[in-house]
Amino acid sequence: MDTFIVGRNAVREALKSDRGIHRILVAEGKQGGSLSEILGLAKSKGIEVRRVKERDLQKYPSDVPNQGVVALVNAVKFQELQDVLLACTEEHPLLILTDGVEDPHNMGAIIRTAECVGATAVLIPKRHNAPINATVSKTSAGAVESIPLVQIGNVAQTIEQLKSQGFWVMGAHMDGTVMYDVNMTGPIVLVIGNEGKGLSRLTKELCDILVTIPMFGTINSLNASVAAAILLYEARRQR
Repeated sequence: MDTFIVGRNAVREALKSDRGIHRILVAEGKQGGSLSEILGLAKSKGIEVRRVKERDLQKYPSDVPNQGVVALVNAVKFQELQDVLLACTEEHPLLILTDGVEDPHNMGAIIRTAECVGATAVLIPKRHNAPINATVSKTSAGAVESIPLVQIGNVAQTIEQLKSQGFWVMGAHMDGTVMYDVNMTGPIVLVIGNEGKGLSRLTKELCDILVTIPMFGTINSLNASVAAAILLYEARRQR
């Protein structure tokens, strides 16, 4: 199955990875800056670059700017969870599991932060989550190419499986224990819920602990990707 990614950062990271790229489309008249690096990488890998009219790029719809470049690529390749864990070199893996994150911008931002913080992998259920599409790739700044993505079926079964392997499952929830009082140094699964509804009832019940971020304003909740970033960096700080 073929798909596409848009934006200079996303295309550049795809070129640096092992992602299968068939062709790169560049708007006529666009040159210089990061585009020069993209063209150089494409040439070194023998990937066709085709100059097209700006309007031709509009055939690849996305709710983020294409910045004059589109790459026609293979669909994102998901990895197997056990393969990822076996390949992990860190003593205590740090996993992120999305539970109903439906906004592609949030999904992309979570993947980007997970890569930046050096997390082991992002676990993404097949249902009720944003698909890993061009918008997610662009918002992640190409991080979908750098961090293992694992597609899972049943969230509850995955949580139970990981718990049996020694993981401590933490759910982000406003009624949880303040993050500074939670030990995040062991093998952790951080679960991030839906933008509006939060964690599903069953997922919430299966978590070993619920963890919250202290709030000091009049608004009592954060954007899902912002909450994920704060909790991930607290876990990294403790480590």
